Amino acid sequence: MAGLPSYGVAELNDAIGTLLERGFAPRFLLTATVSRPQRKKGHLWLTLTDGEASISGVIWASQLPKLGFIPNEGDGVVVVGRLNFWAARANLCVQVLDVRPSLTAVLRQFERVRALLEPEGLFDPARKRPLPEAPGRIALLTSVPSSALADMLRTARERWPATSVLVVAIPVQGPVEAQICRAIYRVSAEATRLGLEALVLARGGGSREDLAVFDGEALARCLADCPLPVVCGLGHEDDTTIADLVADYRAATPTAAVVALLPDQGVALQRLSQARGLLRQLLTLRLQNARTELLRQRQRLGLLHPRQRLEQQRRWLQQRRQLLQALSPQHLLQRGFSLIRDPQGQLLRSARAVQPGALVTVQLVDGQVTAEVREVTMDPAPPGPPPGPPPRPQPHPQQRRRG
Repeated sequence: MAGLPSYGVAELNDAIGTLLERGFAPRFLLTATVSRPQRKKGHLWLTLTDGEASISGVIWASQLPKLGFIPNEGDGVVVVGRLNFWAARANLCVQVLDVRPSLTAVLRQFERVRALLEPEGLFDPARKRPLPEAPGRIALLTSVPSSALADMLRTARERWPATSVLVVAIPVQGPVEAQICRAIYRVSAEATRLGLEALVLARGGGSREDLAVFDGEALARCLADCPLPVVCGLGHEDDTTIADLVADYRAATPTAAVVALLPDQGVALQRLSQARGLLRQLLTLRLQNARTELLRQRQRLGLLHPRQRLEQQRRWLQQRRQLLQALSPQHLLQRGFSLIRDPQGQLLRSARAVQPGALVTVQLVDGQVTAEVREVTMDPAPPGPPPGPPPRPQPHPQQRRRG
């Protein structure tokens, strides 16, 4: 035993403490599962385990109000801690400086709430409400101040400055689900009075563990009960929370939520310009058609003028007069023809109607002549039509019956 270092108990514990202080990191990350958490004198004592080994941990009473997440039995956590070694009892534990749920715990909570709410139809696409085309006012629930808020306000001004934005400050990390729900209920109650047409729930980037508050059952039911269409823009594109599934529209980022909700004034101006051009063309065409119709009606009115009507009637009468003159017997007499009548004044049309010795009256163009018929000569009869084929003999009726 000669040559071995010699310690008393207190000296040994002090040496171990000194060795730990010099050889171990002052702060470290520890991934573990919480077991048997309990409060003693305001401090939270717990056991941190990975299933194979365990170590004690403590969150001092002065540190508890500063934490955004308080672990419970079975929660997976990521701890920011340092070693505490009490030399008097050689007792080693992890002093917890900060604690957050681990990704495994967050996903387990997500699946638990999803399995609970999905049978109730809260994620059903059929219950999703359409977003307003050009809302006059929207409510924006997010942390204030934040870069996400600045980006959303800038995007809203650029896309559709006619929309008024009501900013409602909310906490977005830690055990703040109840505060977020209260803010949503207040906005919902005042929506009509404030003229709100949609609600945006937004949070900037972060780890999936930071978004755990948006996986809560109470928040999901609060969003489902909201009378306004809800747009969620939480975290990054790959992050999906329970709130995203319940919302009427899920955007990849906070800025994308504003883009989805507000129209693009550039596109709107282009459409207005196209509509203005089309309207101008339609008006020009209508004016041209109106001018053409007016000219046609003017021409028609000119034709219906009394002077024009009289002139038309005068021409019509002149045509009828000329026609009557052309058909008049007097016109024939002027051409050298004459009319012959018997003593009774009947017009003679055939030589057979007069006998020799009869007196006839001959009407000429300038008077009448009474003449005695000396001789009547008949013109030879005009040849008749060529004889046709002989008629076909008809059978005797009795023969037809026998046949």
